[in-house]
Amino acid sequence: MRQWRHFYRLGLLLGCLGLAGGCTGPQNDVPPPPAATPDPIQTQIQRMNTDEKIGQLLLIGLEGRTLDAPVRELIANRHIGGIILFKRNVGSLEQTIGLLNALKAANGSNAAPLFLSVDQEGGAVSRLPAAFAALPDNRHIGQANNPQLAKRIGELLGEELRLLGMNMNYAPVLDVDSNPDNPVIGPRSYGASAALVADLGTQAMKGMQGAGVVPVVKHFPGHGDTGVDSHLELPVVSKPLEELRKLELLPFRRAVQEGADAVMVAHLLIPALDNAAPASFSEPVIDGLLRQELGFQGVVMTDDLTMGAITKHFDIGEAAVRTILAGGDLVMVAHGADRALHVLDALKQAAADGTLTEERLNTSVSRILALKKKYGLSDKAVSTPDPGTLNAAIRKLLEANNL
Repeated sequence: MRQWRHFYRLGLLLGCLGLAGGCTGPQNDVPPPPAATPDPIQTQIQRMNTDEKIGQLLLIGLEGRTLDAPVRELIANRHIGGIILFKRNVGSLEQTIGLLNALKAANGSNAAPLFLSVDQEGGAVSRLPAAFAALPDNRHIGQANNPQLAKRIGELLGEELRLLGMNMNYAPVLDVDSNPDNPVIGPRSYGASAALVADLGTQAMKGMQGAGVVPVVKHFPGHGDTGVDSHLELPVVSKPLEELRKLELLPFRRAVQEGADAVMVAHLLIPALDNAAPASFSEPVIDGLLRQELGFQGVVMTDDLTMGAITKHFDIGEAAVRTILAGGDLVMVAHGADRALHVLDALKQAAADGTLTEERLNTSVSRILALKKKYGLSDKAVSTPDPGTLNAAIRKLLEANNL
């Protein structure tokens, strides 16, 4: 025992003399690694209850030109994630600003600002007040075949929305106009060439991003080769997957590669991938094709679930749940507060019974909140703008390019 104590004391002495590895005081300790900075998105999610999270998954329309009580209730107490405006909601410049400011005010106590969105493609699909100068449809831009022109028009579209205090645009259209009998795309497409659509559509997307507005590229995986309007019925695209990869998917692949933030999935049945569920809530399409094959990790949203392609064949509450389970994040219910409530209740029931797990719910909410944060969304009211300078820039550009 004495011998052991001798060697023990000798070891301490050597360590203190720096001849061994012991006798280190606090001043020589290796400092602990710095604490990780908390992720603000995850911190925000941890503070949200289930109803607040579910609300973020829904984007709705309203019927008139003022904020009605049912929509106010959906915003204030059901915590919906966003609003889409249609032509029916838009009158004068002053009225539109007033409506948008009222929507923001109704959302004031909620955890995240609203997506305030619109279909502002140019041409016939234009929803803004008449005070704004008109921009051409994509067919005319495609005929000019000038990527810088497409980008500048994307910027101008975004600047129009920003002046109104809006922050999301369902554009550009990346459908290839490959079927002359298509009843719903036509001049909304840049043309019949996938390469042309990819070039111009991606530039328009970048223009909107540069203007500070979220572009939502659509209608994945391609609505161009259809003979049925999905507003009325469910179109079927009977093409092998290899053909889709060579045409319809090319513009979306390019957009994803170059930084797309959000993708709208169409109500199309594509038997080559899924012979039962429309693309808008098909796991092989959303998770398999869009997320895994194309590598898209941003926000995936549906087209309007109240379109005939869905309502004639499915319950929209079930469709909404299946969208999230398939890898989608945001569902649109553009008509009817009662339908929006039905979707919210279906999502809430799915969360309560474990069909929609907390992990899966948090994943989608995280993507949505991250996108809102990236674009600096705010519920701050805006004043009625003077679009004169912007209109002059639009007219000058169109004149210079013979549009």
